Amino acid sequence: MRLILCALLFAAPLAVFADDIPDWCKKLPRPEYSALKRLTSRDAWFEIYEVRPGVFAIYEPRQSEEVISYLITGSARAILFDTGMGIGDMRLAVSGLTRLPVIVLNSHTHNDHVGGNWQFDDVRDMDTAFTRENAKGSAADAQAELAPGEVCGALPQGFDSKSYATKPWRITSWIRDGDRIDLGGRAVEVLATPGHTPDSIALLDRENGLLFSGDTFYPAEIYLYRPETDLDAYERSMQRLAGLAAQVRLVLPSHNVPVADPEMLARVLGAFRQVRAGKVKAVRRTGWVVYEFDRFSFRMRR
Repeated sequence: MRLILCALLFAAPLAVFADDIPDWCKKLPRPEYSALKRLTSRDAWFEIYEVRPGVFAIYEPRQSEEVISYLITGSARAILFDTGMGIGDMRLAVSGLTRLPVIVLNSHTHNDHVGGNWQFDDVRDMDTAFTRENAKGSAADAQAELAPGEVCGALPQGFDSKSYATKPWRITSWIRDGDRIDLGGRAVEVLATPGHTPDSIALLDRENGLLFSGDTFYPAEIYLYRPETDLDAYERSMQRLAGLAAQVRLVLPSHNVPVADPEMLARVLGAFRQVRAGKVKAVRRTGWVVYEFDRFSFRMRR
């Protein structure tokens, strides 16, 4: 029964038995997607949903990160907020949604958000040493995404898992906190949100009340354990986002689901402060600890 469920969900043949399906995959589809309009994708690796008029979530449900990239369109140009794992053909998927010139902005430059950067001519990132190093590409993190249990179902036909790597990309210009990008009938502001990484950003569409939160917030296990994570900076960034909640009608995170209630921002900030004050007991895992709350948690260094 589980095998049939996943085959229907992904509309692709599976080369696994039911008992081999990862636990995270058995929980799909997530109920939040049922309320969204699903569009046809030119690349079957992606599922595409219209979250709001002119805003499309490009979702990768067959890899455990469940990464979501966003296409935000105006009348003159579009922003692609992240380019995903680099497993599917992001440029092909985007071409089915718009013919407008596309500006790529990265929520940050971890491998699962920059995999398709190399396919685009206009890529703008934050000016940090972390960003410049990642723009050179790498294989280690990419290969880890294909480890046993990380993929549910079939990889795209013709995909070479052995050579899979994050390809280098050219940064065409630097962005800064407060930059405002006019898309034609829609303006998007860049918010620096360092902490998860030094180059983390969020995007704010004030007129439409939309906050694209990147990896600073998503309703799942928030990763704060890697060497590049700065917990002081993360707390300041969460405080900034929580302060915007009254102006925001919808938060669009970069993992798992593309819709979240703005009230979650204050909850995450409060929970993080409890953790740092030593008021929450950790659950120990191999190499890190997890602090669990309702609908989200923090993975942190011991």
